[in-house]
Parts: sequence; C-alpha cells; structure tokens
Amino acid sequence: MELSPVFARRLYLALLVENLDRPNVPKLIEKTGWPRRTIQDVLKALPGIGIELMFVQDGRRHNDGYYQLSDWGPFDSQWVLERKGEIASTLGFH
Repeated sequence: MELSPVFARRLYLALLVENLDRPNVPKLIEKTGWPRRTIQDVLKALPGIGIELMFVQDGRRHNDGYYQLSDWGPFDSQWVLERKGEIASTLGFH
C-alpha cells in the first residue's frame, strides 16, 4: 500500500505523541526535524482524520505542557505501529 506523504506525516506524528515521554512541540521538532509551523499544522489536522489529542497543561504559562493521544479513532494503533518503518520511509526517515 502506497501512503501519501501528508497522510504518513499525520500517522507518524500520532505515533510520536503516543510513544514519546511528554511530547511537546519542541520535542516533536527535535525528533522530526520539521519546522514548528508544520508540527502545529499536523497536530491541528489529526482530529480531521479521527485521531483525538488533548493538551495537558503542565506549568504556569498557557503553552507549558504536552500532548496526549486519547483516541486513534478509525485506526488500529497496532496496524499503524506495524507499519512504522513504511511510514518513516515515505517521509525520508531511515
């Protein structure tokens, strides 16, 4: 199955949110090498494909905290995890 880069980017970021410890935008930038705006746009797009995220406030400022994946929606998380290599390859990660 051929994944579009846009779809692969969304699944990859969802996997990172689920598997990183306290994933926030700076940590996601570090892991992916993507610009801040790309990370923010992909995070905003996830609910559009049924993946639900929540932001856990953890600090005094409004943007202190991290993301938490609360529901994979129509996706089987095991299916996505089994294809992590294919998803990463589509995005140029090795």
